[in-house]
Order: sequence, then C-alpha cells, then structure tokens
Amino acid sequence: MKEGVVVKEGLRQSMSWVHTWAGLLVCWLLLLVFMAGTAAYYRHEITFWMKPELHKAAEAPATIPAAASATLIVRELQQRAPQASAWFIDLPSERNPLIVAGWTNPPRKGMSREERRAAFRLQNVTLDPITGQHTAAPRDTRGGEFLYRLHFDLYYMSALWGRWIVGIAAMFMLVAIVSGVITHKRIFKDFFTFRPRKGQRSWLDAHNATAVLALPFHLMITYTGLVTLMFMYMPSPTKALYGEDQNTMFAEVFMNVDRTKPAGVAAPLANIAPMLQQAERAWGEAPTRIVVSHPNDANAKVELFRPSGRQLSNLEPSMTFNGATGALVASTGPISTTLSARAAIYGLHLAHFADPLLRALFFICGLAGCAMVATGALLWGVKERQKYAKVVAAGGKVGFGVRLVDALNIGAIAGLPVAFAVYFWSNRLLPLDLAQRTNMEANCFFAAWAACAILAQIRPTRGMWRFQLMLGAGLLGGLPLLNFFTTGTHLGVTLFGGPGLRPVAGFDLVTLLLGALLGWAAWWLGLKGKGKRQAAAKSAAPAAAAVQPTPLEAA
Repeated sequence: MKEGVVVKEGLRQSMSWVHTWAGLLVCWLLLLVFMAGTAAYYRHEITFWMKPELHKAAEAPATIPAAASATLIVRELQQRAPQASAWFIDLPSERNPLIVAGWTNPPRKGMSREERRAAFRLQNVTLDPITGQHTAAPRDTRGGEFLYRLHFDLYYMSALWGRWIVGIAAMFMLVAIVSGVITHKRIFKDFFTFRPRKGQRSWLDAHNATAVLALPFHLMITYTGLVTLMFMYMPSPTKALYGEDQNTMFAEVFMNVDRTKPAGVAAPLANIAPMLQQAERAWGEAPTRIVVSHPNDANAKVELFRPSGRQLSNLEPSMTFNGATGALVASTGPISTTLSARAAIYGLHLAHFADPLLRALFFICGLAGCAMVATGALLWGVKERQKYAKVVAAGGKVGFGVRLVDALNIGAIAGLPVAFAVYFWSNRLLPLDLAQRTNMEANCFFAAWAACAILAQIRPTRGMWRFQLMLGAGLLGGLPLLNFFTTGTHLGVTLFGGPGLRPVAGFDLVTLLLGALLGWAAWWLGLKGKGKRQAAAKSAAPAAAAVQPTPLEAA
C-alpha cells in the first residue's frame, strides 16, 4: 500500500512538471490562437461591422424570394464575370442580411506564381435584398476572416508552416490539459474556492476556476482543432490506403469539393430559379448558398446548399444540378460512419450548428480559455518571483528567465487586446483608396502588438501593466464612439433598428464591455500597488524611528 502511495505521488509530481512546461512554452502563441478563434465565432458579424457602407441596406429584412434574389445576382455575375471558374453566392439569411456574391478567375498560360494566386482570389459584388440594386461599394477589408485565418494559418508565412506551428502548439495544449487534470486531485473542489489577496494561492484559484468552468470546451476545441487538419499531421494512413492517388481520397472525404474540369465548349447556363424551387420543396426551406462551377460551360454544375441546421456535421445537405440542362444530378445521401464521425467533429469545432444563445456560450467559453492560459502564465511568474524575494529585498534583481516571462506576459495578455482594437480602429481611419488596404489593416494589428511587446521588454513593471491595460480599455471602449463619428449606424440607431443592424449593435456593446473589464483590471492593479506601497511605508516607519538621533545627541 505504501509503495502504491509513493507511485501515485510520483505520477502527480511528474504530471505537474509536464503541465507547467507544456503550457508555458507555447502559452503566448496559444493566447493569440484562443483570442482570434474566439472572435471567429462572430467573424461574419465582425466583417459586417467593418463594412459600414453595407449597414444602410441591411436596416430592413429581405423581401425578395430566394429564387428572385438568385436570378438577380446571376444576371449581375453574367455581366461581370461570365468567364469565371466559379461563382459563390450567399443569399440573405439570419447572419447575412444582404445578397453577396464572389467569383474566381481562371489562370492563364504563362502566368507567374503570384499572378496565379491573384487569379484565384475572390472578387465580390453585393446587392440590396429589398431593391435588388447595388449597395455602396464596401471598403477593402478582410474583416473577421483575417481573425479566423489568423487562429490557424498565422500570418507573414505560408499557410502550411502556420498550420504546423499551431498544430504543435495545440498538441502541447492537449498535454497540458490532461496533465493538469491529473495534477490537481482536488480540481473540482477547488473550483468552488477562491481566496482573494493571497498572492500565488489566488492566481492558482483563478487558474483552476477558469480551467474547470469550461473544461469540456477546452478539451473539445483542442482535440477537434487537431482533427480538422489530421490529414496533414498524419498522412501515413491515407498513403497506405490510397498510395499516391490522393485525389481519390480527397474526393471521397471532401465530397463537397468540385473537381470537374471545364469542357471548353460554350453552353448557356440554365435558369437557376426552378432549381431553387425544387430544393425548397425537398427541404422545406430555401437554400442560402449557391456554388456554380464553370458557368457558361458544357460541364457547368450548380450546387445548392441547405441552411446550417442543428446537426453537428459540417457537411451541409446539398443538391447538384447540371448547369447546362438544369437536371438534378445528385443530392447528399447517406455517408459512411467514419466520414460522419469526422464531419461531426469538424462541425463541433466550427459551431455552424449553434443558435444565437449557444454561440454566445461558445464565445464565453473561449474567453474562459483565454483567461485560463493567461492566469497559468501569470502563476508561473508569481511562483518564480517568490524564489527571488530575499534577493530583491537586498537590492538585487530577479533572474533573466523570470524577467523575460514577465515581459512576454505583459506583451501578450495586455498587448493583444491593444492589437485587436488597433485592427478595428485602422479599418475606420485608413484612407478608403489606400493600396493594399487589407494588408495595411493586418500590418497595423502586428505593429501595435510588436510595440506593446517591445515596451514590455524594456520595462516589465506594474506601471507597464497598467499603461497597456488602460490603453486597451480606451481603444476597445472607444470603438462605439468611433463608430458614432464615422457612420450613421451608431448605438442610438442600431439598438432600435431592424434585425439586420443587430450585429453592429452587438459588436459595439461587446467591445464596450471588454473595454470596461480591461479598465477595471487596470484600476484594481493600481489599487493593489497603492496598498503595497502604504504597507511598505508603515513597516519602514518604525525602523526609521529606531535610528533617529535623540535630542541630546542632536545637540
């Protein structure tokens, strides 16, 4: 029995070491991934806020039937991009109040690599769902899509490298979560315990609370994030089954990816309205997404997608029609158990199935994940700094490692909210005709984050914490005011406007709340610092009095 206890304690101690270093080594990257991924739950709403030119057209709900909307946008695309390789059409829905379409241009022979990439970039057009007329041309921005891609592709590097780096960090995260559960044998009991103003104990309580509060979410989001890219991380099984014929594997797994080549024979595109009506009769609701592959070609295909329902699977039910004849070619049927499992796991990560309340819960759990990573990093710094308490009291300095972690904590925990806020401010303040405007918005994000990180390295002090927290509070809390001065769709309008303006009101309110939280953190930090200074002054007063000369000695 005694040996069993020793082994058990040895396991817990080993897991404690694993938990500490698996979390610390990647915590600052994980914080970026968590923040960007949490924001990505509302990437459509963020994109809409960042295109204020579209707000006016979304004030009232759509009145044009889906078939009529599709006919209008197809007519527009026939004029703008008749030779495109594909059209992508989004009809009005709960999260998309406008008719939005994009297209990709086919590459030509002799084009350079950069020119080929540019050829496949989407061009866009937006129509008013009430009048069917063009909306004002929206500003050039990636909006929430930048944050969505940032959380798994990173930036300033190839997507392949970015996904490998994020994948390795996610593996460390999974190890840290599992080892943390093993290490804290009273983790669920400690969840209901919070002891404020207890130094290291308080940070551990905060770390436990934010970890246990959303522990199922943390496990789910980390594991499913790895599964979404499993073919890249673990290519051996598919190579063993398919050999070098990876196209067959992708055709079977990603059934909604079109791999049909154009025939090169011109053929007019069939009327799309009857196709939508047929799909609406079959599903009981109108499609919200249309993909036309090789329009005006004999091999043209029209795919209609059912609105995201309450199913976990990310494979949306679809119907495929022959683009030249309008005949139904195929519809989504039963799929294998393995593919169903993967689609459900993938869909769980993306949360397309979530209604507004569940999406808000996912968002809150994402914020809890950010707090878990941040408090874990702070806890390590507090524990290590205590080892230098006597050295500091004697006038010495903390070690390089502790100073480095303190600076990185400031740059990530306090600096990242500043970077996010600067990204949104740049959207409204950069000139509309600026070349490479989308890249400049991203550059503003990283420039702000780099400035915060450099300042933190120069002076990793309590004052720097307060400065960056107050800066983040001012920038985030000031976004509704910025919206007031740069658009006509401020909170005074959006709070009482139509459902199409709810995303704008929601964005302003959330940023206002986050700014208030950062402001409270800066105030609390200042209050705590003031208390420490007063306590130090009181303890120093008796010592100073003891060494004061007597009146006789002074004489």
